[in-house]
Amino acid sequence: MNRFSLFILLRILLLSITMAAGIWLWLTAGTNTGLLVLPIILLQIFGLYHYLTRVNRKLTLFMESIRYEDFSIRFSADNKLGKSFRLLNQQFNEVLEAFRQTRAEKEANLKYIDTIVQHISIGVLSFDAEGKIELINPAAFRLLNIYRLRNLAEMVPTHPDLPALLLQLKSGHKTLYRTQQEQQLSIHAATVRLQGRLVKLISIQNIHSELQDKELEAWQNLTKILRHEIMNSVTPIVSLIGTMREIVEQDIMPTTNQTEAITDLQEALQTIESRSKGIMNFVNAYRDYTTLPKPQFTNVNVKTLLTSISNLLYPDLKQAGITYQLIVETENMEIRADNAQLQMVLINLLKNAMDALEHIPNPTIQTKTYISSNNQLACIEIADNGPGIDSDAMNKIFIPFYTTKKKGSGIGLSLSQQIIQMHGGQLKVSHTSGGGTTFLVTVPVG
Repeated sequence: MNRFSLFILLRILLLSITMAAGIWLWLTAGTNTGLLVLPIILLQIFGLYHYLTRVNRKLTLFMESIRYEDFSIRFSADNKLGKSFRLLNQQFNEVLEAFRQTRAEKEANLKYIDTIVQHISIGVLSFDAEGKIELINPAAFRLLNIYRLRNLAEMVPTHPDLPALLLQLKSGHKTLYRTQQEQQLSIHAATVRLQGRLVKLISIQNIHSELQDKELEAWQNLTKILRHEIMNSVTPIVSLIGTMREIVEQDIMPTTNQTEAITDLQEALQTIESRSKGIMNFVNAYRDYTTLPKPQFTNVNVKTLLTSISNLLYPDLKQAGITYQLIVETENMEIRADNAQLQMVLINLLKNAMDALEHIPNPTIQTKTYISSNNQLACIEIADNGPGIDSDAMNKIFIPFYTTKKKGSGIGLSLSQQIIQMHGGQLKVSHTSGGGTTFLVTVPVG
């Protein structure tokens, strides 16, 4: 018998003795004397009840300490009542200690994350559906040139268009914003659910210097290409003009037999004409690249678009002996796009793949469309089993006027990339597993 049961038995025995004494006094000494024992009996009954409900009170105290996150309580007062009480107290204390450690770890992690957020150079802010600011770090204040912010509406005086832009920016998307101080800010959005509420998290990064570096690099590359193309055309023209002058001065003017001299002159003129047309074609290609019209967005069914392109190019593919596969993993996928511009991009990529498969045994092109893992991007892959592209060329492949083809203008891929970027997407190139090249077009789902 444990100590708790023994104490209960003793209390019941003592209560029984007290009740027997009260009855004996009632019978022998009269009613008034017997009633004197009644308070003692009631006190003993209350003590027994209080003793028996000790575990219930302990459980109530334990639950309340968890509910109100008061983990400083220790259970040990009734260890003397027996092994079962000591084990129960030990379990209670271990659970509370686990809660204490969990809360301490959570507070340490929150402090660590808060320290990172407060010290990183990227601006971070979060707000709810009404625009109420829940978090903003010093970098965001600095980038936005404000000193306090409680609601997005307070941005209107300094950034009139930014509140609407932040509210409308979809999760997983990004955009560029130019401040009044001519800073280029890259803004990314993400949405999280906190306690049943949707909260939007925004990261802001100043990419002005990076854009300037890229712009300078692009202009330097363009200047090199322009110089190369112009010099390739102008040098023979200048040389031929000198030759023509010599023919006129030395052959035509002194002699009467002018047939051979005139033939040489005609050949020189034809060469000048050919090189001049080359310059004109180059200038026209440059004009096409720099004057691309804005996309006219409509709802475009990806499967319908690819099927139409496949039917259009089928005769050329058949004539070239190329096996073509169209794989549609996501039916009825629609995007917001300019149908004509997107068709031009995909046709250009397919024709490039066809050119790469010349003299390749068992030539194959595979076009596959699917939706990204986050269900936000439509993906179109065009892969061939050609010789592939070397790493150096792959790094330059989207530079305007860069080409590895003998008769190429070097404008197709750079123009295609520009079109896809205007659609809010990306055009990427990679090596196909097993040999060949894969182009990946990604655009937001409509």
